Amino acid sequence: MPEVPALPGTPGLVAAVEAAFADDGVLARAVDQFEPRAGQRAMALAVAETLSEGGVLLAEAGTGTGKTLAYLVPAILSRQRVLVSTGTKNLQEQIYFKDLPVLREALGVPFKATYMKGRANYLCLHRLDQLRASPAGPHDFVSMIDEWMRVTETGDRAELRDLPEDSSTWHDVSATADTCLGNDCPQYQECYVTRMRQRAAESDIVIVNHHLLCADASVRQSSYGEVIPECHYAVLDEAHQLEDVATQYFGIAVSNYRVDDLVRDGERALNLGVVEDLDSNIRRSLLRVDDHAREFFGRLAMARQSRPSTSLRAGGLGEERLRIGADWFGDIIDDGLGLIGGLDAVERDLSRVAGTGTGGSVANEEAASLAHRAAELRQHLSFLLEASNPAFVYFLETRHRGVFLRAAPIDVSAIIREQLLDKMRATVLTSATLTVAGSFEYVKRRLGAHDATVLHVPSEFDFTEQAILYLPKQMPPPKSPEYGVAVAREVLDLLRRTEGRAFVLFTSYAMLRSVRERVELDLPYPLIVQGTAPRSQLLTQFRATPNAVLFATSSFWQGVDVVGEQLSCVIIDKLPFASPGDPITAARIEAINAEGGDAFQEYQVPLAILATLQGLGRLIRHRSDRGVLAVLDPRLRTMGYGRRFLDSFPPAPVTHNPDAVTRFFAT
Repeated sequence: MPEVPALPGTPGLVAAVEAAFADDGVLARAVDQFEPRAGQRAMALAVAETLSEGGVLLAEAGTGTGKTLAYLVPAILSRQRVLVSTGTKNLQEQIYFKDLPVLREALGVPFKATYMKGRANYLCLHRLDQLRASPAGPHDFVSMIDEWMRVTETGDRAELRDLPEDSSTWHDVSATADTCLGNDCPQYQECYVTRMRQRAAESDIVIVNHHLLCADASVRQSSYGEVIPECHYAVLDEAHQLEDVATQYFGIAVSNYRVDDLVRDGERALNLGVVEDLDSNIRRSLLRVDDHAREFFGRLAMARQSRPSTSLRAGGLGEERLRIGADWFGDIIDDGLGLIGGLDAVERDLSRVAGTGTGGSVANEEAASLAHRAAELRQHLSFLLEASNPAFVYFLETRHRGVFLRAAPIDVSAIIREQLLDKMRATVLTSATLTVAGSFEYVKRRLGAHDATVLHVPSEFDFTEQAILYLPKQMPPPKSPEYGVAVAREVLDLLRRTEGRAFVLFTSYAMLRSVRERVELDLPYPLIVQGTAPRSQLLTQFRATPNAVLFATSSFWQGVDVVGEQLSCVIIDKLPFASPGDPITAARIEAINAEGGDAFQEYQVPLAILATLQGLGRLIRHRSDRGVLAVLDPRLRTMGYGRRFLDSFPPAPVTHNPDAVTRFFAT
C-alpha cells in the first residue's frame, strides 16, 4: 500500500457526505430536480468510508441510482486528488462539462478538474514543424492547423469538427507515445500534452478513461511515456469493461502499420535533414526493413487461409483472429527473422548518429527516438515469433488492410491488482452490472479484487410497472438453420406492435444482415443500420427520427443512452456468449479447465449474463420510461443455465404472449 497522507477521519468525511445528501442538504437545495434517494446516499457513504479507510469497494448501482454524484461528492469533499476513470468518452464529457460545474456551485467547495484523453488526441508541435518543413507536405492542412492554434488552448483534435475520424494527416501530427521525444523535445514546454499533464498535477479531480488508464499504466517504465500524474485514490466507473481494456493494453502487438510508421518517420527525418545520413547506411537499412515487412506481413495474410489453428474467430467488417503457436509460422519465420535483422540494423545506425553530447546527453534526439522505436519493435517481434510464454495467447489478426501479430495476457487479474489496485490507497469500482444472480464472485476473480468490500444498490426504477420481458414460446435452437427465419419473424412482429422505436441488438453481423434482408421491405418504419455511418451520427439520427429502428451489434450494447419513448423496445437476438473460436476466449476456457474449474459455468455464463444486462439496460433510463425487453433465445427456457440469466434480469413481468406487448402499450 503506498505511503500517503490519510484522508480526514472516517467520521469527518462520512458526516460531510451524509449532510450533502440529506433531504434538506446542499444538493437538494442547489441542484435542479435533485431527489434524495436512499440507494444513492448508501453508495455515497460507502465511497466516503472507502476513501477514508482505504481498500477496494465493488459497488453495483442499478440504473437510476445516480451513482455518478454518489462518487463525485465524496471525491470532492475528500480534498485529495482523485482519479476518475470511465469506460467511455461520453461519460467523461458528462462528468467534466455537466456534473462537476453543478457540484462546484452546489457544494461551495473550490476544486480544480482536468479532462485527459490519450496522447493521439493532441497536436504534436514538433511533428507539425516537421510537416511544415516538408516540401511535399499538405500545406492546406498545415494552414488549417496554424489557424486553429491561434484559438485552441488544449490542442485536442475534437475541436476540429470537420476533420475526418480516420484522417491519416492528423496521424502525422499527433502526439503519439512512439514519436514523443519527451524532455528532450525542443517544444516540450509548449507541448499540449505537457500542459495537460501540468493541469492534471494541479487538479483535485482528474478524469480519464479506461483506455488511457491502462495505456498509461503499461508504459510507466518509460521516462516520459506516462501522462497521468500520481494519484492514490481512484474511482473506476463502468468497471465491467476493465478486463477487456486491460487485456488489450497489457498485451504486445506488431503490425504492418507500426512498421510503416517507423519507416516513413525515418525517411522524413532524413529528407528534412534532422537526422544526418553521412554514408547512406540508415536509408539502406530502412529500405531493408520496408522490403522484409512487406514480404513478412503479406505472407502472414495469405497463410491464415492454410495454416492449422486451434481457434478462429471471424468478426464483422473484415476482422478475423487466428490463434497461432511457435510451430505455426513454418518458412515464414525466415521473413520474420529478416525483419528483425533489418530493425537491428536501423537501431544500430540511428544510435550511432544519435551519439552523445556534453554530460552524456543525447546529441540528436530525433535519431535517438527512432532508434528506441526500432529496438522496441525488434524486441516485440522476437517475443511474438517465439510464441512460447504460457501466460499469453498468441494470434494473428487481420482487419481491412492491417495485419497484426498479437500476444494477449490470458489472465489479467494479477496485472490489474499489481498495476492499478495495489498502487492506490483506495479504489472504488462501480457499474450497473457487476453481479451475477446477486453474487460479486465472478467480477472479484476477473479483476483481482478478492478482498474487496461489496455493495449492491438496486435500481430506482420500478421494472414491475415500467417494463415487461417478452420470451417467445416457439423458437428453434440458435444453431438450427431455421433460427434466422424465426428471428426475422419475431422482430418484424414486435416492431409492428411497438411502432418501431426499437434497438435490435445482434450478436453477429451475419445475423444482422440475414434479418435485415428478410424484414427491410416489410418494415413500415425507418431502418438505421450499424456500419452505414459513425456511431455518434447513427445515434443522433435515431433520436431525431420518429419511430426509427436501429439494427446494431456489440458496440451499441453499452454506453448508449436514449431517454423517452423514442426507445421503447430492446430486442436481443441471441444470448451473447463469447465465441469459443476467439483465441482469447479459447485460451481462458482452457486455463480454467486445466486448473480443475468449469469454464462454462464460471466464465462463459457469467460473462454472457453481464453482456445481456448491458444490452437490456439501454431501455429504461428514466422514471418515466416504459418499454419491452425481448430476448428471442429459447435457451433461457430450455437450458439449466437459463435460470441464472433470469435471476439476474430486471424484475419485469415475463410474458410469452406477443399480444401482451400490444396491451402493454395500450395502457
